[in-house]
Amino acid sequence: MGLTLLRCVEEDPSLALAGTIDAGESLDEIAACDAVIDFSHAEATSRVLEKCVELGKILVIGTTGHNNELRDRIAAASVTIPVIFSPNYSVGVNTLFWLTRKAAEILGPDYDAEVIEIHHRLKKDAPSGTARRLVEVLDEVKGLDYDRDTRHGRVGMPGERTRGEVGVHAVRGGDVVGDHTVLLAAPGERIELIHRASSRETFARGALRAALWARDTRKNQPGLYDMQDVLGLH
Repeated sequence: MGLTLLRCVEEDPSLALAGTIDAGESLDEIAACDAVIDFSHAEATSRVLEKCVELGKILVIGTTGHNNELRDRIAAASVTIPVIFSPNYSVGVNTLFWLTRKAAEILGPDYDAEVIEIHHRLKKDAPSGTARRLVEVLDEVKGLDYDRDTRHGRVGMPGERTRGEVGVHAVRGGDVVGDHTVLLAAPGERIELIHRASSRETFARGALRAALWARDTRKNQPGLYDMQDVLGLH
C-alpha cells in the first residue's frame, strides 16, 4: 500500500510528497506535511497518533486490527486533530456499507445476515476491518452487539442459527486484494451484495481524497470522521 500511495501521489499534480517513513524511522518528517496517511500496521498507529497530536496534523488511518484501548485513544485524539478512521477507503466499499444498511432496514429481521471476506494469504488480521464494519452496520440495524452476537465461523455442533447473530467468515489464499460479500437470506430467497477489489489503487486514491477533504472541506476542523463523511453518505 505504501508503494501504491507513492505512485498515486506522483501521478496527481495537485499533491506533493512531504516524505516517507518506514518502520523504526524517525517521525520528524511529519512536521513538513499537511496530512499523514498511515497504511503500515496497527502496532504503529499509537506512535504516529501521538506525533500528529503533538504537531496538529491531519491523520488518515488505513491500518486495521486495533484493540478497543487504541480505538478509545484515537477517539480522544480527534478532539484535537482531524482523524479519518475508516476500515476501507474504497469508494465502492463505502457504497457497499451504505447499501448494506439500506437493505437490512428494508428487509427487516426475517432475513439472516452473514458476511464473507477473502484476502491474500499474507493478511494478518481476521476478520478484515471492512468485514467487521459490515457486521457493525448490520448490528446497528438489528439492535445487536458486535462482541456478544458475532459468530466467527462455525464448527462442530453450534446448533441452529439464531435470529440474534451475524456470522462472519474469513477466507485466506493467493494474492486476492479483497472480496466482501453480504448475504441476506430468508425462506425462498436471498440477496447478495458483493464488492471485489482488483487493485490497491482504489484504497490509495480514497485515502488521498480523505486527506484533501479534511484539509479543504473541513478546514482542519478536529473530529473523528470516516469515509462515509468524506463521500457525504451519512
